[in-house]
Amino acid sequence: MTMINRTIAGKELLWFNNTLVAIQVSSADGEDGICVIEHRLPHGDSPPLHVHRNEDEVFHILEGRMRFQINGHERIVGAGETVIAPKGLPHTFKVESPEGARTLTVTRGSDFETMVRLASRAAKGPELPPLAQPTPEMVEGLTRLCAENGIDIVGPPMG
Repeated sequence: MTMINRTIAGKELLWFNNTLVAIQVSSADGEDGICVIEHRLPHGDSPPLHVHRNEDEVFHILEGRMRFQINGHERIVGAGETVIAPKGLPHTFKVESPEGARTLTVTRGSDFETMVRLASRAAKGPELPPLAQPTPEMVEGLTRLCAENGIDIVGPPMG
């Protein structure tokens, strides 16, 4: 079975840009503010280069292969590997595997989770949303939501 056909389950399924996310643990669920979000990402997906002001971002790759860029250094990782993007360092990634990727993203605090919730829409089902190119308005809205939640967009997605 490929990732594209795999279902992810969570308390809440959302379409965040071209990805499917499941909020597995909300920052409000525990005393330490730990958030765990499961992502299903299509091939080629890449967020803009960005910096988290208040939260480290930990990525655990469940399936697929991804190329990360953290503070100017690149690293390719696959299933079973974990990467940390420390707060204050610019980072991005690109999904390299043709079948897409599935990851867990872990943060401590509510900045990232809040931004994801505000920038997402309810998923119509447990599959990836229809692929869409971002409009200038969408980019502007995401940039604003990120800035309001401790995340600064500092460059383009990976090519």
